[in-house]
Amino acid sequence: MQTTETTNEGLKRGYELTLTAKEIDAKIDAEVKKIAPQVKMPGFRPGKVPANLVRKMHGEQLHAQVLNDTIRESVDALMKDKELRPAMQPAIELNPDYEQGKDAKVTVDLEVLPQITAPSIEGLEIERLMVPVADEAVMEAIERIAGSNKSYKDAAKTKKAADGDQLIIDFVGSIDGVEFEGGKAEDAPLVLGSGTFIPGFEDQLVGVKTGDEKTITVTFPEDYQAEHLAGKDAQFAITVKQVKVETETKLDDEFAKNLGLEGMDQLKELIKGQLEQETGGLTRTAMKRSLLDQLAAGHDFAVPQGMVDAEFEQIWNQLLQEAAQEEDADKAMKEIEAEKDDYRSIAERRVRLGLLLSEIGQANGVEISQQEMTMLMTQAAQQYREEDRERFMQFIRQDPMAAAQLRAPLYEDKVVDFLFDKAEITDREVTREELEAAIEADAEEEKKPAAKKKAPATKAPAKKAPAKKAAAKDEAKPAAKKAPAKKAPAKKAESTEKKPAAKKAPAKKPAAKKAPAKK
Repeated sequence: MQTTETTNEGLKRGYELTLTAKEIDAKIDAEVKKIAPQVKMPGFRPGKVPANLVRKMHGEQLHAQVLNDTIRESVDALMKDKELRPAMQPAIELNPDYEQGKDAKVTVDLEVLPQITAPSIEGLEIERLMVPVADEAVMEAIERIAGSNKSYKDAAKTKKAADGDQLIIDFVGSIDGVEFEGGKAEDAPLVLGSGTFIPGFEDQLVGVKTGDEKTITVTFPEDYQAEHLAGKDAQFAITVKQVKVETETKLDDEFAKNLGLEGMDQLKELIKGQLEQETGGLTRTAMKRSLLDQLAAGHDFAVPQGMVDAEFEQIWNQLLQEAAQEEDADKAMKEIEAEKDDYRSIAERRVRLGLLLSEIGQANGVEISQQEMTMLMTQAAQQYREEDRERFMQFIRQDPMAAAQLRAPLYEDKVVDFLFDKAEITDREVTREELEAAIEADAEEEKKPAAKKKAPATKAPAKKAPAKKAAAKDEAKPAAKKAPAKKAPAKKAESTEKKPAAKKAPAKKPAAKKAPAKK
């Protein structure tokens, strides 16, 4: 193999590899000798088919296989000989006019990871914003649980149903006198005013009493999930079997026991733990932002644009999805378009921080254990059909890039935890609103160019960041955790060898279809 360097600019590298016809032909001969003993042909004893006939029979297939293997081996040798650390999958291309029997010229273009000196981890100072869980917050949460677990008792037979009352009804639906599938039920509970049934259904039952029979007419919405009913008028013959009124829910031991607990003390303890866990996650996010701000402030090195492009693509696709769900989608789209450059800056910052964290982790012996990796693979495999899960596990085992991508979030968290242990941390109590505002302020700060950045905010700003943009910046994550397949960088330098995937990952199982509503 002959190697010629064609590009060496910044982090970009380019090479032309020449694989001689003689080299390729010799490998085909070797393959012929390897398979000849297994080849069967009429007129020849097993294993006695002449090599020239074997080559004639299987030449095209063997040539394609040998050429593919030789290119892969040559690229691997190039990476090793030049000590290259690809940032992403190299672009490998065989010259289009190649013909069998001629030298093969292969171009290899890639970006390499920058050489980074492990940053100093001394002198890190982080403020931990703590939100104490008050008894009032616990009781408010319990009251919300009670509100979603209402109980009802039978009302007097003369009671006229009003909004908030529960009806137990039988109904039969028909269109033009013909019953339709899914339009019949017995002993169906319905709370008037809940909006559970299609528009107009509940309104026409206000004022009914136990034992009443009534036929109502409603129109199914044009976008109704059952296409054969969408937009059509339907009649429902209804029998009111019971009118019920809401009973007062007492927040006592009996209420807690109905939830499967021992009593109110256990319920309060459980709710307090949940609230502490929830605010603890916000506290960690704020601490992580502060940590990353300090790391970013002291480092400004070139990063691979391919990695930036992949990170930006993820951010941008998420923003597009969110904009499409807004009530005024066109306005939302214009707003994010106006800040497109800011989001590209965020992508570059995250990639740079990802490389920094990787360097810190390697320099300080942070690792993902085999047990942790197995756990990650098992959890990720749950996204696939049961019959595809083992195939997914095998795909991860065979593809270093896919494996690095899977372990990247956990590796990042372990490095962050390592840095928290090294930092000087001071605690300050704040309200939840102040904590959320501080995180939102940092999200807005992340969009600013480095030269214009100010110290990260730790107090509630007067104005909150727009909620619709928060999802793209909701955590101080340094790099995309689900970048596009075959483009995603192995953001952690634990795995720098990039090989083409031997197999594609199995398709994820489709979302379960929702059953038609009772509407």
